[in-house]
Amino acid sequence: MCGIICCCGKVDGQAFEEGFARTFDRGPDMTRVEEIGGGIMGFHRLAIMGLSERGMQPFRRGESAAVCNGELYGFRKMKKALEDKGYSFSSGSDCELILPLYAEYGADMFGMLDAEFAMVVYDGKAGEWIAARDPIGIRPLYWGKSADGVMCFASEARNLTPFCAEVMPFPPGHYWKGGELVCYCDITKVEEKARGDLDEICGNIREKLIAGVEKRLDSDAPVGFLLSGGLDSSLVCSIAARKLGKIRTFAVGMRKDAIDLKYAREVAEYIGSEHTEIYMTFNDVLSALEEVIYSLGTFDITTIRASLGMFILCREIRRRSNVRVLLTGEISDELFGYKYTDFAPNAREFQKESEKRVRELHMYDVLRADRCISSASLEARVPFGDLNFVRYVMSIDPKLKMNSYGMGKYLLRKAFEGDFLPENILWREKAAFSDAVGHSMVDLLKEEAEKRYTGEEFAKKSEKYAYHCKPFTKESLMYREIFERYYPGGAKMIKDFWMPNKSWEGCDVNDPSARVLSNYGKSGK
Repeated sequence: MCGIICCCGKVDGQAFEEGFARTFDRGPDMTRVEEIGGGIMGFHRLAIMGLSERGMQPFRRGESAAVCNGELYGFRKMKKALEDKGYSFSSGSDCELILPLYAEYGADMFGMLDAEFAMVVYDGKAGEWIAARDPIGIRPLYWGKSADGVMCFASEARNLTPFCAEVMPFPPGHYWKGGELVCYCDITKVEEKARGDLDEICGNIREKLIAGVEKRLDSDAPVGFLLSGGLDSSLVCSIAARKLGKIRTFAVGMRKDAIDLKYAREVAEYIGSEHTEIYMTFNDVLSALEEVIYSLGTFDITTIRASLGMFILCREIRRRSNVRVLLTGEISDELFGYKYTDFAPNAREFQKESEKRVRELHMYDVLRADRCISSASLEARVPFGDLNFVRYVMSIDPKLKMNSYGMGKYLLRKAFEGDFLPENILWREKAAFSDAVGHSMVDLLKEEAEKRYTGEEFAKKSEKYAYHCKPFTKESLMYREIFERYYPGGAKMIKDFWMPNKSWEGCDVNDPSARVLSNYGKSGK
């Protein structure tokens, strides 16, 4: 995960340096700041593709320049096509293609890319700035205006807060050019429904996910895998092990009652991976809480709970191994359903909820994966976020995706019947990650919040935040107060609390954990 920053004009130099230094962990291999087009670009590099210094950014061609935090899949084929047009390249970096692609296709290039990216381009010929983000928002990008009205962009909000009064996430699937924001891709929009019977659809799911995993194995730096023992991460690991042979897997859990460590161990033994288990205590969790919230830039309960184990695990991976790229299992739930989507009243509502979740992913699970992994100077890759895969699953008739089978994510499970995973793993209902690392973690966090506030204090302090996402439990107030210390008045960066759809019968709950739902059943056992 690299870090980028760009101001399209002059800003206070000391404030710029202070903001940019806050995310050095995103790219500790090399840092560069250059004045370009009357503005300034900065880049923290984590070398993944093209490891030599020639892959350092900003890339320049003539008067044009670009910085990009991204991975362009299948870039070698594009590179050959550009070389046939007369372009030459000096590095093995995939992002070196950005300026030639922009010279050839202009802003149309963004919709052509099979990629995860956040980038800023300075078009030297036109004298204009362009910023863009991938359709799901897997790579982070924020924007804001300085006091002098200069438009600024960066990988994280904390890069910009020293000199921008209001900072917001840049919308996924959009580009900004000439002062206008343009949507080049709505990944949730279904152009044509998927055809075929159940077996054909499941076959396509299998093929497209396998392709999504395999293209993300391309790296000049060592690759590893987060393995929770649940369906999604286990499938990613199984597919990768078939392709690569021996892989490295990592799991985390509370020493007392980690639900999923035993299942992760079973998967690791089945696929023959080199497996590492990390145990954590509640003291570890509490010690990490403030840094996690600062890194995340959120007050959302679900995101923070699920980040604590992941944050600690990623730090240990960095300390104990040479792995620099991690594949994860995020984005499956938004496509195939959560425990609470079992309560969807009809197929239309199921699809509508899926669309909402995919559009908002960049503020929740995708944000979590990016920050937890990048804070340890590692890169996240998310196979379930493969654009071809997402488009296909979104196009499947939602009646087929609804849980009418007595088992959530039935299509995904059926797609991988056979010898990809042990049967008991393939057909096991999984707990949410924040519960799976150990139910005791969430319970102890709630207890900690109870100690911090009396009922009167909770009511009074919560009222301060009534303007947006008012805390509704002592735990949520604890997180909000930490958030406000680092991002005062910045709460609108997060749209809302990630919660089940309260308008559905059975989902009007006051805790985001699936544990409070009546259909939780055997999940996490």
